[in-house]
Amino acid sequence: MKEKESLDYFKNGFNCAQAVFTPFAKENGISELHALKIASGFGGGMGRLQATCGAVTGAYMAIGVKHGKSLGDKGDEKKEKTYSLVKTFDVEFRKIFSTTSCRELLQCDLNTEEGKKYAADNKLTQNVCERCVQEAVKIVERIS
Repeated sequence: MKEKESLDYFKNGFNCAQAVFTPFAKENGISELHALKIASGFGGGMGRLQATCGAVTGAYMAIGVKHGKSLGDKGDEKKEKTYSLVKTFDVEFRKIFSTTSCRELLQCDLNTEEGKKYAADNKLTQNVCERCVQEAVKIVERIS
């Protein structure tokens, strides 16, 4: 399902946001090429700024692509539903990980040599990031 597809993207060099967003985007009429490009700047906590986790921002985009307001939509019903689902996602993700911050999840600074070494030595990509991708996909599937 989407969880496996997302992990396949992630394990093949795409970032966490791309891995979460792309399967949902394809299902909602966005090409794989465009989905991967749209989400490309959100990995590593948005451009490796280590702010909001890329799996989380990928999930927010996935919620938006399915439920978001578009041209021709009257009123704010779709916008409000999208915001509500994002808030629900946030609560569910925090129940598992306590935070949505990439830096807090990894407990290191990926922009330093020490942080990169710590991440590699502790296999954070496999031990933390893959789990974030998996759980983000599961949550989006469950709530939307």
